[in-house]
Amino acid sequence: MPEPSQETGRGRAAAPFGLAEVSGPSMVPTLYHGDQLLVQYGARVRPGDVVVLRHPFQQDLLVVKRAVERRDGGWWVLGDNAFAGGDSTDYGAVPDDLVLGRVRFRYRPPRDGRRSLLAVLRWALSAARPVLSDRSASRRLRAR
Repeated sequence: MPEPSQETGRGRAAAPFGLAEVSGPSMVPTLYHGDQLLVQYGARVRPGDVVVLRHPFQQDLLVVKRAVERRDGGWWVLGDNAFAGGDSTDYGAVPDDLVLGRVRFRYRPPRDGRRSLLAVLRWALSAARPVLSDRSASRRLRAR
């Protein structure tokens, strides 16, 4: 994988892409368990972005959260599901070097047992979506 500091032909830093899978309910309703993510590693993070980071206490564990705001010591990150926990309310601000990249795209695999034409059409229309910064959610989460 190229280093984020390598230059591309246009003079900007190259940001490699990778895949990740969501495990757990902390980002519901934005992301669900089993969703596949396209992550842009080394991308600039802004408030409201969904990011992949290393857990501050278990750095071999990757976590998907929403970057809410910059604080002393790094990014304050929260899950979209307020009842799931496992975010900055538990471990504080996440240092910049542990924030690996920004989630750009989500693919939701089909669930077994949904075989009706209507269920297949609903899945086909919603299976692949970009993951956009949600500034309104960011403001809502900051108020918790």
